[in-house]
Amino acid sequence: MSAPRIAIVDYHKGNLLSVVRSLSDVGAKATATDDPAAIRAADAVVVPGVGAFEDAMTYVRESGEADAILEAAERGVPFLGICLGLHVLFERGEERSDGRAGEWVQGLGVLPGSVTRLKSGRLKVPHVGWDQLHLTPHGRKCALYKGIPEGANVYFTHSYALADDVDDAVVTTRSHYTRSFASGIWSNNVYGVQFHPEKSSSTGLSILRNFVSLI
Repeated sequence: MSAPRIAIVDYHKGNLLSVVRSLSDVGAKATATDDPAAIRAADAVVVPGVGAFEDAMTYVRESGEADAILEAAERGVPFLGICLGLHVLFERGEERSDGRAGEWVQGLGVLPGSVTRLKSGRLKVPHVGWDQLHLTPHGRKCALYKGIPEGANVYFTHSYALADDVDDAVVTTRSHYTRSFASGIWSNNVYGVQFHPEKSSSTGLSILRNFVSLI
């Protein structure tokens, strides 16, 4: 059997090499691409986590990547959003490139809900470093976490997270930093994680290997 072809969506906001390398290490043929046709044709799609919500949405809409991403998700291929790639799956986010507050940026709307800033007078934001995953009942049924123990440590780097209006029925994991937030979601063929599996050592590679096994 040939290696599954995974399109890593490139929206020109950072280095995607670590995501490509990690997926290649667990048996996929992973390629970073900004070509909507390649995204549509892939066996699976990964939207990685680099940059700001507004900048990312502006680029994917102007480039045609947004339509290709939505078509791939609707076609039923395995789909994974990482960090910012998780955020843009939702209806709206408050992270604007110019720092304005009070105005939402429209996301892809694959799932209902919002992305808001982590706020704390005591803890440093952004949240950077290793933290725990707490599996929900939905998460314990999710193939992405096969073999992953409760409380596993993974690597985070983010200032924004899913808000409380995200449906609990899709939440696979929760993590705690300034507030409790959904750090993983799953709805049909669509998966998303707030943390960076490509930076999360053996636990992250196991999660990516589980994703590749879905293809």
